[in-house]
Amino acid sequence: MTNSIEEILNTDAIFVIGSNTTENHPVIGTVMKRAMKNGAKLIVADPRRIELADYADVFLQIKPGTNIALLNGMMNVILDRGLHDKKFIEERTENFEEFERVMKQYTPERVAEICGVDEEDIIKAALIYAEAEKAGIYYAMGITQHTTGTHSVMSISNLSLLCGNIGKVSAGVNPLRGQNNVQGACDMGGLPADLPGYQKVFKPEVQEKFEEMWNSNIPNKVGLTIPEIFDEAEKGDIKFIYIMGENPMVSDPDINHVRKALTNLDFLVVQDIFLTETAELADVVLPAASFAEKDGTFTNTERRVQRVRKAIEPVGNSKPDWQILMEFMNGLGYNKKYLHPSEIMEEIRTVVPQYGGITYDRIEKEGIQWPCPDIDHPGTKYLHKAAIARGRGLFMAIDHRDSAELADTQYPFIFTTGRVLYHYHTRTMTGRVEGLNKLSPKSYVEINEVTANKLGISHGEKVRLTSRRGSITTWAKVTDIIDENVLFMPFHFAEGAANYLTNTELDSIAKIPELKVAAVRIEKLGS
Repeated sequence: MTNSIEEILNTDAIFVIGSNTTENHPVIGTVMKRAMKNGAKLIVADPRRIELADYADVFLQIKPGTNIALLNGMMNVILDRGLHDKKFIEERTENFEEFERVMKQYTPERVAEICGVDEEDIIKAALIYAEAEKAGIYYAMGITQHTTGTHSVMSISNLSLLCGNIGKVSAGVNPLRGQNNVQGACDMGGLPADLPGYQKVFKPEVQEKFEEMWNSNIPNKVGLTIPEIFDEAEKGDIKFIYIMGENPMVSDPDINHVRKALTNLDFLVVQDIFLTETAELADVVLPAASFAEKDGTFTNTERRVQRVRKAIEPVGNSKPDWQILMEFMNGLGYNKKYLHPSEIMEEIRTVVPQYGGITYDRIEKEGIQWPCPDIDHPGTKYLHKAAIARGRGLFMAIDHRDSAELADTQYPFIFTTGRVLYHYHTRTMTGRVEGLNKLSPKSYVEINEVTANKLGISHGEKVRLTSRRGSITTWAKVTDIIDENVLFMPFHFAEGAANYLTNTELDSIAKIPELKVAAVRIEKLGS
């Protein structure tokens, strides 16, 4: 997030797109509701009528995969009515002319046809955003998990720059992370082109810096993303995979493909706190300690580095992840020893400039938001205040492009996935809680009531869903919160798993799979 969670309370307009915030980020959803009580206006864009839509000043129930068209349509209105921040654009951005030329093509009338929404609602949303003194955009994987995901994020950046909402309190571009330490994992180099602190592996000065720090040779070639790793494993070109705290046999697209990849390896290691569906395929399972059994830090969605403290001793033979990894690298001949996670944190702050001033002592009572370059720095509440990090904000002239797979006569429905309030990711933990399983016990597919009537499907009946990649059986949930031509499933459940159906087509830039749009057919199986 460029801005902070607490800043939502004082914003004038909230634009939620591709995020079911109250179910997937309920704490932030609560802050949004409080902001609306303070007078903030709310725009919601989503293929489903999520809870926040009931609070919205305007709700845009867009077709899956049309985010860019909607954003372009809003920017067309803002430009046409002269509501853009001309001073900010002139002083702090570049490439505006080319961007403006492309946006002029996205009239509200054209965009309404692409997105399946009312033209007047596009105009209303644009005016709410542009006329607000402070407006923040909040998005999640409904934006990124598309073949156009990177361009969708660029379009969000365009909208924020257009109205001068970058480098301003209670505004900004705010991705809501899917898990509690996704931000921290990225910060520490959990990306194929990056060493810790987003320092690129292919830059000689970065390679030299880390080789000196670690007294070891560092590869200088960009690695593969997870989908690329699985592709290479299925071909037989990758022989060994080490999976930590992830369950791709439920969470990744085209599970049949994932199984083929993992079973084609010479050796698979899984490090986890439970025997997951993925761990069942492993040659070796390393039992890891849970969050309550270890010390360390998490970095949350607002860049806040926070302590996590051991409440109980590790159960059985489990060990903290850092200790397992240390013993693993020691066994491979790298003899660095750590006695406590605080020593690792000290190393982090010496190699990651953004973490330079963050120590265990300083975050004993309250976390610090990076960048925090030195020990006297208080941390950074919101980014780009003095200047945009790259120098000038870059407008990108982005066109709408259809999803990789559209509905046709063989597969007439668009299928999309998401999460529910009661379960977390692949239910590795929440699936063991009796109360949560009573509230959300099994897989289901949401079907519009008109569609269900046409197909003779009743609420609670068993149905079969089929895509070009696989087939599953699940239960029908007849509802009016989804459009007639769209089907929605939560992806949490291993039985009747949604990801047997999803598409592995990738965003060409970020290599994110198109989990949010696939073409399927549905058949009634009976009660």
